[in-house]
Amino acid sequence: MKAARYYAKNDIRIEQIDAPKLRPGTVAIDVAWCGICGTDLHEYLDGPIFIPAPGHPHPISGEEAPVTMGHEFSGTITALGEGVTDLEVGQNVVVEPYIVGPDVSTGPGESYQLSENMNFIGLGGYGGGLSEKVVVERRWVHPIGDIPLDVAALIEPLSVGHHAFVRSGAKAGDTALIGGAGPIGLLLAAVLKAEGLTVFISELSQARKEKATSTGVADHVLDPSEVDVAAKVRELTGGAGVDIGFECSSVNVVLDTLLDAVRPGGVIVNVSIWGHPASVDMQKLVLKEIDLRGTIAYANDHPATIKLVQEGKVDLAPFITGKIALEDLVSKGFDTLINHNDTQVKILVHP
Repeated sequence: MKAARYYAKNDIRIEQIDAPKLRPGTVAIDVAWCGICGTDLHEYLDGPIFIPAPGHPHPISGEEAPVTMGHEFSGTITALGEGVTDLEVGQNVVVEPYIVGPDVSTGPGESYQLSENMNFIGLGGYGGGLSEKVVVERRWVHPIGDIPLDVAALIEPLSVGHHAFVRSGAKAGDTALIGGAGPIGLLLAAVLKAEGLTVFISELSQARKEKATSTGVADHVLDPSEVDVAAKVRELTGGAGVDIGFECSSVNVVLDTLLDAVRPGGVIVNVSIWGHPASVDMQKLVLKEIDLRGTIAYANDHPATIKLVQEGKVDLAPFITGKIALEDLVSKGFDTLINHNDTQVKILVHP
């Protein structure tokens, strides 16, 4: 089968590899669509980060580069391993793409995203969605009902936004500023609007500003090249500042803006993956008693996220701005998102 294989920084190859084998307790899936994630771009530009470097196999998967990429994917079940009795061949599903130890509990309330040596399918090994077929453990498979398969490929990044919302402690009626309207920032905004928040977005890209406006996920879209974002936010909140800030850009000036824009006693949640160290103005953090929190991926967020889409509270279709073949992954996918990111939001790949 065809698969996108990560060898090293700036080295991804489309190759023919053996299809994965069905095992007891697993599910075989034909991949329909796979999104290109910002994490994939970080690996391509600065990696390996989550991908195990050659000579350093991941302690759970046992794999090292080259590995098959892709963790935002949807597909159709083609076979069920021994012991899997609650799913059916032909069901459309998404995958919660985790690699955790076999002894790690993933039940309600469990923080399995924080387990030792946690990694992701499509980064740490175990195949990936940038291939024709995958085989994954049953516990990671979520049926999607009648959600279209292309739209369903955005369930994974939407779950990242949902988990950031949960981590923030936000509630209906709160105000929030999102720094960065990339795919995660926009999908987080969709979750916040669905949950009853007033949403401000700070973004430079014209295309992404227009997407935030046209989809209705933001009440106010602010361009930091045109306005002092923190000052404007304070003006629009009666001088108070927003209750919560979400850092979705891995750009230090955005983090600085959030420190200025949140109210005293407010919360800032860092959502983005940074490829370099950040600096924090500790004086602002201390004098305003700001709570700075990290968030990683999701933990039992997929069911709630799928429900938001099924109930029509979040419309994912407008965020899909490009569809390409696997063979065009680098030339029309990675290159576009790296060098022309003002023209696209989410590019889907059809293996």
